Amino acid sequence: MMIAGNATLDRAQVERMVRQVLSTQLGAVGHLYRPASHNGGPNPLVVNVSARHVHVTPADLETLFGAGAKLTKLKDLYQDGEFASEQVVNLIGPRNRMIPGIRILGPVRDYSQVELSYTDGVFLGIDLPLRISGDHRDTPGCVLVGPHGALNMKQGVIRAERHVHMHPDDAAHFGVADKQYMKLKIDGPCGATFDRLKVRLHPKVKLEVHIDTDEGNACHLPSATRMELLK
Repeated sequence: MMIAGNATLDRAQVERMVRQVLSTQLGAVGHLYRPASHNGGPNPLVVNVSARHVHVTPADLETLFGAGAKLTKLKDLYQDGEFASEQVVNLIGPRNRMIPGIRILGPVRDYSQVELSYTDGVFLGIDLPLRISGDHRDTPGCVLVGPHGALNMKQGVIRAERHVHMHPDDAAHFGVADKQYMKLKIDGPCGATFDRLKVRLHPKVKLEVHIDTDEGNACHLPSATRMELLK
């Protein structure tokens, strides 16, 4: 292959460059924002724009990646013990449209689940139900394709309900209880207030808001000047 200046690239170099680009552009796990100005309490307020991702059971992981397959860590996530794995899968929807390189998050779970944005659902032809993680009643399915095999999911494809993970100390600071709803107020050039942010209380978590890419783009979170949780 010829490029400017009469230099050449062989096939191996091209393939290596493509893999490097794909590793950074495909299977992203989102962006974590730590605003300088916020109303967090015992823990600082962080907002995670969560990209599309997959959770799998050990058995489904073996279907996709072969007998004895284990998730290998790419990087740690904000909550202790959670990580983005090196494993990615392709998702095929009912219109035979595909989203490639969706990353699997670890550790493995006792259910398999795909979390997408509404924009993803429109592209794929899936009418996504708004659910809290783990609630799969009457949800659609899809096909996941890995390097070893395909997994025909009968259910488990959702748009995750926006939520905030809270330690009990944070809940006391804000005066809220598990499963109650709050608001997330974003100040900035594209400021917005998101209603119905569900509180998920657990003694082993740090304060962290999860919204999806549609929501993060709507308020252009990188330009935010202040973020607040409101009752």
